[in-house]
Amino acid sequence: MKSKTTELTRRQFVARTAMMASGGIFLNGIAKALSLHSNPDQKMKLALVGLGVRGVNMFGRDVQKTYSDQIEFVGLCDINKGRLEFGKKYIGIECPLFEDFDELLAEAKPDVVIVTTVDNTHHTFIVKSLEFGCHVITEKPMTTDEFKCQEILDAERKSGKNVIVTFNYRYSPHRQKIYELIRSGEIGEVTSVDFHWYLDTSHGADYFRRWHGYKEKGGTLLVHKSTHHFDLLNWWLDSDPEEVFAYGALEFYGKNGKFRHTHCRTCPHQSNCDFFWDITKNQHLVDLYTNNEEHDGYLRDGCVYREDIDIYDKMAVQIKYMNGVQVSYSLTTYSPYEGYRIAFNGTKGRIDAWIKESQPWQEEAKDEIRLTKNFGESEIIVIPHGGGGHGGGDTRLKDKLFKDPEMADPFRQSAGTRDGAMSILVGIAARNSIETAKPVKIADLTDIQLQKTGRGA
Repeated sequence: MKSKTTELTRRQFVARTAMMASGGIFLNGIAKALSLHSNPDQKMKLALVGLGVRGVNMFGRDVQKTYSDQIEFVGLCDINKGRLEFGKKYIGIECPLFEDFDELLAEAKPDVVIVTTVDNTHHTFIVKSLEFGCHVITEKPMTTDEFKCQEILDAERKSGKNVIVTFNYRYSPHRQKIYELIRSGEIGEVTSVDFHWYLDTSHGADYFRRWHGYKEKGGTLLVHKSTHHFDLLNWWLDSDPEEVFAYGALEFYGKNGKFRHTHCRTCPHQSNCDFFWDITKNQHLVDLYTNNEEHDGYLRDGCVYREDIDIYDKMAVQIKYMNGVQVSYSLTTYSPYEGYRIAFNGTKGRIDAWIKESQPWQEEAKDEIRLTKNFGESEIIVIPHGGGGHGGGDTRLKDKLFKDPEMADPFRQSAGTRDGAMSILVGIAARNSIETAKPVKIADLTDIQLQKTGRGA
């Protein structure tokens, strides 16, 4: 078998993307409908609700520093007044602060509301914003259960405004390349996918320190974290998920620990705990969280062995798609390294990738995709990392949102409520399946009409 390696330099990748965007490749109707700015001659008036790390960094300071010619912050909102004051200084803006969201809408009158609050509150702010006449940019997951999801769908239909879900993973170069390879027919018709995601003992454990460790707040990691992964599958396969069956258990964190405390700073077991984490070594987190605990009691360095943690730390999911593709997915939260392995099995070949995001060995920062034809060649395609977080996805996503909302979207990377819904519905169905020990049909969860293909047409 012959084997070869193809490497796309950053310049070649950017040039190729620009060529495809301007060379007659279809401009997706969804992308055009998701434009948030009706008058490009005026600055977009933004309001931000939820001043956690994601809010003050990616959608706060970074947006203010990079897109100040295009946007203007007209209001910040959070239930914690200490975080509000710090967030205003950290972002570097002068605008009104609100602890009451209704007052923000009435007084600040934003064009667009950015929602980066605790997951189970997303629907409240999305629906209120739409009813007030604002467009919405929301962090993933769009919400945490099927009932709140339906509320959002109904509100958007009535309002005539748009909701964009920030699936930054779609925008990273190597995932875009996988999308292109599948569309090009290199491996024929995709028949099945093996998809396994590994969170390491740093990142994975951090979900169990925070509010994400409670099903009520984050919907379990099948919703909070896996929504990224399920959205990628939906996007890559261009078909709707039809049926889900899953297993899940909590057998490493939470009640499984030999000892526990409320949080790390005052823990008497610091010297014996592999998961002891000193938040005081991160001044940004101290300024944002520990200095403001008095206002809401939130402990950012919570114990990973708290007995009331009720989410799963290992998950296995089977998904059947409308177009016949079968997917085997798993998520592990205590791996020695972080990243994922994925393989697309097709009628003419196979696409394999092992994407390493963090590992205890030295390795050049690059992503490799192996394309192997049945009875033919095997080729390694090397994709350079993009600039910015999430493999370059964050920067490209924000450029589309704030710099040029009308830019072409040849790879259908912009995501609206349908995309947001279909990704969380897989996670919700998986959670429901674990709880009932039965398969769950996606069509039973909301009124969305499922499609075999052509979701992006």
